[in-house]
Amino acid sequence: MPNRVLIGAQWGDEGKGKIVDILAEEADMVARFQGGANAGHTVILGEEKFILHLIPSGILHPDKICLIGNGVAFDLEQFFREIEELGKKDISVQDRLFVSDFCHLVMPYHKVYEKMEEELKGEKKIGTTGRGIGPCYTDKISRQGIRAKDLFNEKYFLEKLEWNLKIKGFLLQRLPESEYNLLVQSCKQILKYKERIAPYLSNISMYLNDAIKAGQNILFEGNQGTMLDVDFGTYPFVTPTSTTAGGVCPGLGIGPTYIDEVIGVVKAYTTRVGGGPFPTELKDQTGETLKRRGGEFGATTGRPRRCGWLDFVILKHSIRVNGISKIALTKLDVLDEFDKIYACVGYNYKGEVLNEFPAEPDIWENCTPEYEEIEGWKENTQGLTDYKKLPDKAKAYLDYIEETLEVPIFIVSTGSKREETIFV
Repeated sequence: MPNRVLIGAQWGDEGKGKIVDILAEEADMVARFQGGANAGHTVILGEEKFILHLIPSGILHPDKICLIGNGVAFDLEQFFREIEELGKKDISVQDRLFVSDFCHLVMPYHKVYEKMEEELKGEKKIGTTGRGIGPCYTDKISRQGIRAKDLFNEKYFLEKLEWNLKIKGFLLQRLPESEYNLLVQSCKQILKYKERIAPYLSNISMYLNDAIKAGQNILFEGNQGTMLDVDFGTYPFVTPTSTTAGGVCPGLGIGPTYIDEVIGVVKAYTTRVGGGPFPTELKDQTGETLKRRGGEFGATTGRPRRCGWLDFVILKHSIRVNGISKIALTKLDVLDEFDKIYACVGYNYKGEVLNEFPAEPDIWENCTPEYEEIEGWKENTQGLTDYKKLPDKAKAYLDYIEETLEVPIFIVSTGSKREETIFV
């Protein structure tokens, strides 16, 4: 197996957790390179559901090494919470889960700051999860961040903490004095994790490079989706990091020559959580049907996802900026009951049809989708594992996607369970 990058090609929630779980069988290691606990990967094994926010989905395979790179905003509390939950289900992470000591820590003040900032924005709020990811990355870029390795120098840690609380004081001091004092104490208590995290910390860049040179195969696990990328997404309604395949290199400390293949995960329709533009959003009964059939509720917050038809404008954009060479298509079965299916092939803006993803927020907010109509199949596809058993019209829909995007589909997911998968 080559060294593969797996990323979401839409606004996240494409079903990457299941696809990572499947492809991990062929890998020696699964490495996470960006994001934080603001998104979740859901994997269903038998009757058991696993929701992971920080730990790579490959951890569900007992023989796989899992790595968390320096590009991840690292939440110590969430990390140990996940380890405990996995332990309750008899999944051990001992000697096979490692974290970069260069990871920037999500501190308690990041979470409080983000929530207060969102409240101040009012109607202009982004719709974040409130997990402190944005402020953590802000501190990283402004050279004020606290890294995992700083836990082992208490004097340096406390100096950084004091400085950060001072910088953020203009907003944090709006808190009642008792709440502010509790916040300061909770920040200092982060030091208690020093001994617990020590066995997991490693030089992930060196670890990975040595493994690749030794001929091991790596699966690079992306979080969220391309349209949430800080550069190439629907800015400013984005996450503060690079969600594209290019984020692998700075997020793990490897060179681009070690990447052999980029796989894009595409949901058979489109969803998005939180604020921001969504040209194909359906605010009618059809959208409600997609939400109900697809179980479209966020794995992290439980918020209902906005639903709409497949959007080829954003998918072509994703393919270009990521260099996607293969597609894993998920949730085909959700479309089983529709007479007609629609695909957006352009945006109509003031009478002009745009076929490329526009950069201007004004266009996103004021365009209407140009649709092509596709015949639905009105047959059950859930749980199918043989491509030949798919209804002809479902095959036609897959062919239509491949021809329009000029990228082959090699996996089709027909349900949430690991075995409900077609390898094309």
